Amino acid sequence: MPAETGPSTTAYRSGFACLVGRPNAGKSTLTNALVGEKVAITSSKPQTTRHTIRGIRTDDRAQLVLVDTPGLHRPRSLLGQRLNDLVRETLLSVDVIGFCLPSDQRIGPGDTYIAKDLAELQRVRRVPVVAIATKSDSVDRDRLAEHLVAIDGLGDWDAIIPCSAVSGEQVEQVAGLLASFLPESPPLYPPDQVSDEPTLVMIAELVREAALEGVRDELPHSLAVQVEEVVAREGRPEDDPMSDVRVNVYVERPSQKAIIIGRGGSRLREVGTTARAGIERLLGHRVYLDLHVKVAKDWQRDPKALDRLGF
Repeated sequence: MPAETGPSTTAYRSGFACLVGRPNAGKSTLTNALVGEKVAITSSKPQTTRHTIRGIRTDDRAQLVLVDTPGLHRPRSLLGQRLNDLVRETLLSVDVIGFCLPSDQRIGPGDTYIAKDLAELQRVRRVPVVAIATKSDSVDRDRLAEHLVAIDGLGDWDAIIPCSAVSGEQVEQVAGLLASFLPESPPLYPPDQVSDEPTLVMIAELVREAALEGVRDELPHSLAVQVEEVVAREGRPEDDPMSDVRVNVYVERPSQKAIIIGRGGSRLREVGTTARAGIERLLGHRVYLDLHVKVAKDWQRDPKALDRLGF
């Protein structure tokens, strides 16, 4: 089994690391743990991430720019194909790849599918791949050891390391291991910056995260969020600003719209309350969040609708 070490040097290193894995492998949670702040939305629902999110971790030895991608999967729609294309395009431009394989699930067809993709990538462009056994706190030591052996047999990895983003176990070691494969370079971003995501994208992600909680399994694939505008409220005192944030939530069928709204609007109010708190932390002041749920029939399979929604 490969050792948990990479090339060592005292020179400063900076570059891009991409976390890949099948849906719900813990990529977004690990991204947040490595950065030390929430830069990627998380959910128990699969296929939460819809676009790459760059989280930036800076310390006195390296700056690690983390690219959290959608989960690679066998696509069932035009959206799924575009998400897979986005992942593969990202993989061709990073310095190191972290392949996340959750310890609480056995190696399956999805993992094998990604491993074959990574092997094909290695033939196109040689890039280090670190296999990360995520969610290590969810299993006992014997099961974890069994999982690590299975990972070793899945491909030719540059390193294998277990970690738990929830408990923090070995998160620092993962950061150091990924950073050890980066090129020598001064920092690419200011040391206090933790993400380069546009504010409107972050707002949309916070709304989508809130909307995903507690809904049926099929809904996450059918839900998209688009921010219409963020406008400063006129007449507010300088020391107490406020923004009006207007957001559209799109689903594919009227029955899904009813799920999001809930009985008497109760579910939509919960979504608004949760999302507003996150948006206020992001903007640093109070907001009035105006949410509207709309039906865009079969938008996942409609090229024009995908373009309009930013996919």
